[in-house]
Amino acid sequence: MEINLKGKKALVTGGSGGLGRTIVRTLAECGADVAVHYNSDEKSASAVVGELKALGRQAAAFRCDITDFDSVKKMRDDVGKSFGMPDILIVNAVIQYEWKPLLEQDIKDYYSQFESCVMQMVYMSKMFIPYMRERHYGRIVVMNTECAAMAEPNCSAYTSAKRGLDGIVRVLAKEVGADNITVNQIAPGWTITDKERASGVNPAPGYVATVPLARRGTDKDIANMAAFLSSDLASFTTGAYIPVSGGRVMPAI
Repeated sequence: MEINLKGKKALVTGGSGGLGRTIVRTLAECGADVAVHYNSDEKSASAVVGELKALGRQAAAFRCDITDFDSVKKMRDDVGKSFGMPDILIVNAVIQYEWKPLLEQDIKDYYSQFESCVMQMVYMSKMFIPYMRERHYGRIVVMNTECAAMAEPNCSAYTSAKRGLDGIVRVLAKEVGADNITVNQIAPGWTITDKERASGVNPAPGYVATVPLARRGTDKDIANMAAFLSSDLASFTTGAYIPVSGGRVMPAI
């Protein structure tokens, strides 16, 4: 048994970022052609596209502000014209900001997180699900976070937005299930990416002590789950919130 995405097209938001790059590579390794979304780092997006083409996959980079509906609409049009509508949609992009206690957090950070989590999901769904419905097929994988379950200090903007995202995903999974479209969430823990590897991995003993598997997760751990949920091996899984956190989050029944 293998994860086979041959003949599928994927669109990954935030595909030029740390986690996004690994997801993009992994989907390509499984046979998918990949549209790589970026907002500002065109150089990194072009480098990722080059990697995918070297693997023999079709790939292209598309710029978009995922918090702006008109920008998402333009990306939809551009992707459709030059790449082809995706069978697989990975909603991964999010605005980065400095985490502080709620009383110190800038109000604008709550808006940025809501826009880049909840509204991104709304915009991407409105733009791409109609085409999935036409084909009676789609796989949507959404990046959530262990923070949505843990609700730990200093991440109120992020946690509140991701919990709102969770509600959108669960409703959407019920609305589009009859169209053979699955909608699932991955909830990473504190993940090691290439950026941290380059600057030095934080051993984080205090955090690791709370992880049953006694290590931090890697971008590849997350990407492997994304590939599985994108495949027909997961064709009867939808509406799920799946922690990939080494057991740190264990949703109860």
